[in-house]
Amino acid sequence: MSLILSIETSTPLCSVALHRSGELLASQETQEDGGHGKKLTRLIESCCSMAGISLQQLDAIAVSNGPGSYTGLRIGLATAKGLCFGLDIPLITMNTLQIMANAWTGLPENTLLLPMLDARRMEVYAAVFDGKSKTPKTETHPIVLESTSFESLNLPSIAFGNGALKWKDACKNPLISFSEEHPFPHAKFMGTDAARDFAEKKFASLVLTEPAYLKEFMGTKPKIKSL
Repeated sequence: MSLILSIETSTPLCSVALHRSGELLASQETQEDGGHGKKLTRLIESCCSMAGISLQQLDAIAVSNGPGSYTGLRIGLATAKGLCFGLDIPLITMNTLQIMANAWTGLPENTLLLPMLDARRMEVYAAVFDGKSKTPKTETHPIVLESTSFESLNLPSIAFGNGALKWKDACKNPLISFSEEHPFPHAKFMGTDAARDFAEKKFASLVLTEPAYLKEFMGTKPKIKSL
């Protein structure tokens, strides 16, 4: 049994959730402007209160570690590290797009998921996931979208996230459909992966772990990728 607090702060939606062995106990969220810095600790307190759990009972903290908002990711990781240090419990980090893919259930076989987080203009953070297993089929990249982007996808694919709809009219791949569901990642979809990582002792370093900004280390304009 594992009791894990999950924190997701990579987008305008700030959320936290409590899971016991992957099962959701409680969740809280806010999309208030500046809510990450103002409300995150209150969301954590409220979530624990809803579940009747004290921080001292936690076995680990899971946090989304990018890509996403520079400020949001820094706040989330700093809060998670502080809790782990204070409670002497391990840290688990998760890819933001993986969390988005985890939100989908009941998809037919041979369906792909294409989560997209808005980066700016026609640029997004994107990756391709198997719709059934939620395993990644590509790495997460910043991509400048063009009409021919993802032209190699040859299975029915669902593009979603707050960066997807701006590409809807330009996309030329007829196998890609667009959904307004799950525009942002949410902490309530972190529980299963966090429980698995806890069982396998896949912990992140409290000293060395930094947010995976992806674009921070790019000195030139990102190349257009055809996946």
